[in-house]
Amino acid sequence: MDFDISLSNLSEAFPGDMDGEQKARAQTLFLKKLSLKAHEYYGGKMQTLPKAGVYGFNWFNVWYTPGVSKISTSIRDDNDASFALSNRGNLVAVVSDSTRVLGDGDCSPPGGLGVMEGKAFLMKYLGGVDSIALCVDSRGKDGRHDPDKIIEFVKMLQPSVGAVNLEDISQPNCYKVLDELRESCEIPVWHDDAQGTASVTLAGLLNGLHLAGKELSEAKIVFLGAGASNTTIARLILADGGRGENMIMFDTKGSLHAGRKDIEGDVRLYRKWELCRQTNPRRVEGEAEAIRGADVLIALSRPGPETVKREWVRSMGSKAIVFACANPVPEIWPYAAKEEGAYIVATGRGDFPNQVNNSVCFPGILKGALAVRARKITDRMAIRCAHSLADFARARGIGPENIVATMEETEVFAVEAADVAMEAIAEGVARVKASWQEVHDKALGDIRASREMTKDLMAAGHIKEPPRGMLEALLEEAIAEVKG
Repeated sequence: MDFDISLSNLSEAFPGDMDGEQKARAQTLFLKKLSLKAHEYYGGKMQTLPKAGVYGFNWFNVWYTPGVSKISTSIRDDNDASFALSNRGNLVAVVSDSTRVLGDGDCSPPGGLGVMEGKAFLMKYLGGVDSIALCVDSRGKDGRHDPDKIIEFVKMLQPSVGAVNLEDISQPNCYKVLDELRESCEIPVWHDDAQGTASVTLAGLLNGLHLAGKELSEAKIVFLGAGASNTTIARLILADGGRGENMIMFDTKGSLHAGRKDIEGDVRLYRKWELCRQTNPRRVEGEAEAIRGADVLIALSRPGPETVKREWVRSMGSKAIVFACANPVPEIWPYAAKEEGAYIVATGRGDFPNQVNNSVCFPGILKGALAVRARKITDRMAIRCAHSLADFARARGIGPENIVATMEETEVFAVEAADVAMEAIAEGVARVKASWQEVHDKALGDIRASREMTKDLMAAGHIKEPPRGMLEALLEEAIAEVKG
């Protein structure tokens, strides 16, 4: 085939004699192989470039000593001046201990760098926000990861950044880290795996229910997986009008309910215990029973493709909605869920329809928080972000294969930034005030500038295109491995 470097025709690259599962497996395998080779080719995906000009070497006397002394004393006299006189006002630290990297688990402290750099990459290109990847070794002398070490690290980091994005921290440590930092820090601390995933999932759910002609307050929702993502999704759904008596959540030991003494007795699992008390009052125990007749299944558990059984989907109610969002392989392949009658299927991947992925959320919400120098990102700000995403998509038109905004829709990030900034002002957590239009226009300008800079670097050859032969060879390898 004529291989498009954009990968836009990737789905057409597989032989006709491969079935749906083989094509899905081959596509996943190809993307993993290409990721490894592309990272080797570029040596990672981020670099540091100046934003100020060098008009002659005497300008280093301005950017550095002696001129910069005035910057230091100005910030000394007014610490908030650091947001305007340095890059702090547009800088996010992406912090992880790499204990739960995607579906791969504990990858050792430096193992999360690929994901953290990826987060920084998306933040810059999609939201016009600068960021740095910081993987930390939080292990104590006993070799166990200590959440207090992450908490202390972030607190020490505050003077250098405008916000912190927590990433890939395993439970239960992730609950303590986020909740303590969110209350104790003077800058927003955001856990994207939890709050970001929850925001975009709620957005997709709102539009999915709209298409199905159902209401959030009446929808029967089953959650497979009780990690940071799903517990936060459930919390936001409850805060936005969902009813606990219509919700059932499962962890590896069974359903959550008020009789789960193992959760009640572990103080580290306080978020799960909250849901035990709020949901599943009938104490339904089995997945099959819970899913039978359900309107929605939200799975963020372990990679599939058979974690969610075909027969479970077949037993769901009319116009069933299935979110299978495990990475890198969803709990059930979208084609399989569709074959069993699902009306809407979403995954966390961009190579399938309906990508319910936090990449369409975190660049905008962090941009909005930075724009008004918010002290925190509240649950109401996350819910506002969800409605912003849902409303944006609904305004341009939605369908069963297109329920949320996508990364290609540049303006969505500026819109959600402005909406979130207004919510921050309304809740009194913003340091500065601005109008919706001011935030929107500044964000959109920064986003467009960021994308143009990337294009300019590519056009000038400073970012070189990977060899097409490399892509073609990797595709052939993936097909051969799956067929073999």
